[in-house]
Amino acid sequence: MATRDKGYYLHIDEDEGFTVWADSDFSGNWDPEHAMHDPNTARSRSGYFITYLGAPLMWKSSLQAEIALSTCEAEYICLSQALRKVIPIMDLVQELKDKGVPVGGTQPTVKCKMFEDNSAALTLANAPAMHPRTKHINVKYHFFRRHVYSPSNPSGRIKIMACKSADNIADILTKPVDLVTLLRLRYRAMGW
Repeated sequence: MATRDKGYYLHIDEDEGFTVWADSDFSGNWDPEHAMHDPNTARSRSGYFITYLGAPLMWKSSLQAEIALSTCEAEYICLSQALRKVIPIMDLVQELKDKGVPVGGTQPTVKCKMFEDNSAALTLANAPAMHPRTKHINVKYHFFRRHVYSPSNPSGRIKIMACKSADNIADILTKPVDLVTLLRLRYRAMGW
């Protein structure tokens, strides 16, 4: 929308490290008229936006591969998808630092801040325990937990924090939003 003359303003922040914004729209495509003929209407949409040193690195918006059974599960799947992309890049940057290659960031280890706007998904991501209602998520989506910082895992490189939905840049990647929200989040994503 009127972005032909727009561009990114890259303000490199050496102390920023990786930042991930993730959001999902639980069954946002569901349509009762077409649900019998098109099961994809029940799939949730994931969106994530990843920056490094304050500059955009990658972003994606796509339907989730399977049908989530709750908002928490849809958000957790999205969180897992985003971290599946950023963890190998964090490992690569750390390896480059270990080999003496000058890469951005002055911190001795590569860190990541992950922002999520769903409190149930935050609890699930930060809690080391498994719960009977979420055990089906264990095999596919808990792979990142060993990387998450907590008092019981102080060596964790990823800190998952809450954010307001209104401040979540990934919100514009998952659902239609009003023009004011679109412009505000688009400008933040573009570094304005």
